[in-house]
Amino acid sequence: MTSPVALIAEDEPLLADALRAMLAQAWPELQVLPDASDGTSAIAAIAQARPDVVFLDISMPGATGIDVARACARLTHPPQIVFVTAFDRYALDAFDAAAVDYLLKPVEPERLARTVARVRERLAAPTSDTLSQLLTTLRAHLETVPSATAAISGAPGANGAKGANGSHDSHGASGANRVRGTKPTEGVAGALGAPTMPQAPREYLQFVRASVRDEIRIVPVEEICFFEAADKYVVVATVDGDLLIRTSLRELLPQLDPSRFWQVHRSTVVNVGEVVSAQHTPLGRLTLKLKRRKDRVAVSRQYAHLFRQM
Repeated sequence: MTSPVALIAEDEPLLADALRAMLAQAWPELQVLPDASDGTSAIAAIAQARPDVVFLDISMPGATGIDVARACARLTHPPQIVFVTAFDRYALDAFDAAAVDYLLKPVEPERLARTVARVRERLAAPTSDTLSQLLTTLRAHLETVPSATAAISGAPGANGAKGANGSHDSHGASGANRVRGTKPTEGVAGALGAPTMPQAPREYLQFVRASVRDEIRIVPVEEICFFEAADKYVVVATVDGDLLIRTSLRELLPQLDPSRFWQVHRSTVVNVGEVVSAQHTPLGRLTLKLKRRKDRVAVSRQYAHLFRQM
């Protein structure tokens, strides 16, 4: 397996060197190409080297990081894009450009580690080309099945049946088992079940856009402790406080990774990674203690079985 390749596009050499050093710690096997110091050279380097991931500053001479990301989107195999910038006002534009993550300077090692984990997960997911090759292999294998069946059924003495002219009927057994009006391969495919293309891992919500007074904040889902319904809105409870998103919990729930987020009440979905323990109140109600919030999250009887082993 070849090592993944990255490009850093940053017009400040010291910041580029610092990010390179942090990546060496967070992702040792990553090969980092020579830095691109402006947007134009970044586009040229990406087109030539085809890196797996690009760490992009947004404010650069020549072309902005947003421009570079949009140019990458036109490639047959675009790289994963991570924006690294001092400005949070570009967050919406960044995610409209299909960014994997958005890091604010100065980058913290723990935050970069989460970004690396997300990028590696995406790179490990099957691509459409891989799935197409697998489907072709499956179809080729299926084509050999009816040929072998026909050879066996048409062999002398295979079924002892003869035609009117005294010769063995080569269409006897194989023809009788064939679905009328179909080709031999279609008959076998119908009996075994038509091959289906394996589905790529589902893409769940990675970020939430939430409003705080007159600004929009981009919150990675791993930083969310729980969601709570509030009429036509949902409260996003994070370590730093509560935010608000304009959607219903019913609309939000299918977009969340069920291995991370569990519904524990009609109006509450909790990040199970934030749960420390489950405890009963004096009145017998089950509540959850969280790692980074003082709130106690109530669990309804319908979902109490999820925490019986805690």
